Amino acid sequence: MLRIAVQSKGRLYEDTMALLAESGIKISSSKRTLLVQSSNFPVEILYLRDDDIPQSVATGVADLGIVGENEFVERGEDADIIRRLGFSKCRLSLAIPRAIEYNGPQWFSGKKIATSYPNILRQYMDKNGVQADIHVITGSVEISPGIGLADGIFDIVSSGSTLVSNNLREVEVVMKSEALLIGNKEISDEKKSILDELLFRIEAVKNAEDKKYVLMNVPTDKVEEVVAVLPGAKSPTVMPLAQEGWNSVHTVIDEKSFWEIISKLKELGAQGILVLPIEKMIL
Repeated sequence: MLRIAVQSKGRLYEDTMALLAESGIKISSSKRTLLVQSSNFPVEILYLRDDDIPQSVATGVADLGIVGENEFVERGEDADIIRRLGFSKCRLSLAIPRAIEYNGPQWFSGKKIATSYPNILRQYMDKNGVQADIHVITGSVEISPGIGLADGIFDIVSSGSTLVSNNLREVEVVMKSEALLIGNKEISDEKKSILDELLFRIEAVKNAEDKKYVLMNVPTDKVEEVVAVLPGAKSPTVMPLAQEGWNSVHTVIDEKSFWEIISKLKELGAQGILVLPIEKMIL
């Protein structure tokens, strides 16, 4: 049985549970139980505070953990990064009151900075030769300048709306963060085989992200030109239709380039274009 430590609430919890569900792993939605076993896969989920997850994995309390990169780096625990998961993205940034003029990291010399991430901040300040007073607090870091507790803050930024509502502006991005799958360094061979299957499922889900399956009817004399603009996983599938002079072309397209490619296909004479979502994609 593979034990995975997961954040007990918040956006990272929601994204993690969605990934497990898409990977075909059924977990009870009860939040009253700290340890929940899957009903159809040899894993159990241990619900913890996000800042406890790195230590639980490093010490073997859990075999794996899904945690924000910011917490993993801040805690400095000895565990392996198995896979970057690409969700719950944010950044750790320095911010100061909007009305104050800023001239670079040296502005913080002799200033007081409020943060929940003192280790990452201290490394950044040392790298830039800045001597600042780091004031460690948990929660509501963004209100610190407004109540006179600090001159600036170092905190997580996603959309930036919280900074704006507290009359702050982001001046330095220190690191970018996303969800990580981390693992204990001494995981057993038996559990590694379960991990391999878990990673296989996760890869199938992640490969399908932002992808569309596209089918279209193309005149036979235009097939080569259409294929030339299609970025299929390997190459598009081309099949003759019952109506002579026409072929059905199937391919996979990244959503970010979807509309540009579709426009080119229409210009080349493609018709009956059908676009379908992809749940899993095994390469």
